[in-house]
Amino acid sequence: MKENVFAYTLLLPSLIFLGLFTFYPTLKSIYLSFFDMTFGPAEFVGLDQYKAVFGDDIFLKVIKNNIIFVSGTVPASILLAMYMAIWLNGKLRANSLLRAAYFYPTVIPMICIANIWLFIYTPDYGLLDKFLNLFHIQGVNWLGDPSWVMFSLIVMMIWKEAGFFMIFYLAGLQNLPHEVYEAAKIEGAKPFQMFRSITFPLLMPTTLFVLIVAMTNAFKMVDHLFIMTKGGPNNASNLLLYLVETRW
Repeated sequence: MKENVFAYTLLLPSLIFLGLFTFYPTLKSIYLSFFDMTFGPAEFVGLDQYKAVFGDDIFLKVIKNNIIFVSGTVPASILLAMYMAIWLNGKLRANSLLRAAYFYPTVIPMICIANIWLFIYTPDYGLLDKFLNLFHIQGVNWLGDPSWVMFSLIVMMIWKEAGFFMIFYLAGLQNLPHEVYEAAKIEGAKPFQMFRSITFPLLMPTTLFVLIVAMTNAFKMVDHLFIMTKGGPNNASNLLLYLVETRW
């Protein structure tokens, strides 16, 4: 009992800040959403504002875009990060250099990343089209075609996020018990069997943490859209937070 009291006492400052700056603003925002404060004092309107939002075609399209964006970036980033972490966790030459190279996109400012990929996706003169021309493949307007713009943003986001998530998986891998792997090798287990039966289950806490971070990042992307597409063409790349920032 005394240990529990001591633990909660240590957590108390964090819980106070969490309540003041996270839970209270969230509950206050939900409460205010039932009031119209456009003109004069607040007037209770019930669910009218929710009906207006969900009846907006642009808002529904943006929600669909965000679902596609999350579905494309989150699983791919996590799987790629896990693969890179397992690969780099072995004893390879230039291991530190490779880790730094994979992590490097994370430390680049978001505006710089957007400009780098804006150059890569530039029609005819961009790095991607130049590469495709070597194989006599005609490129497309990656950021100007509604059919390709979301795919282009997903690729950029995976490139940016995978190296960041890799660090968490590397930390998780280095804390796994080596005795279990040695026993599995003695029993004749193949690498994929060890991954499926040992590595992946033991990394589930790390995966859950990375999943939450990845989904949060996918819903709060603004800077890249402002530089690269501004939500276009025809809202094909518009995402929820960008819509909120520019419209409401």
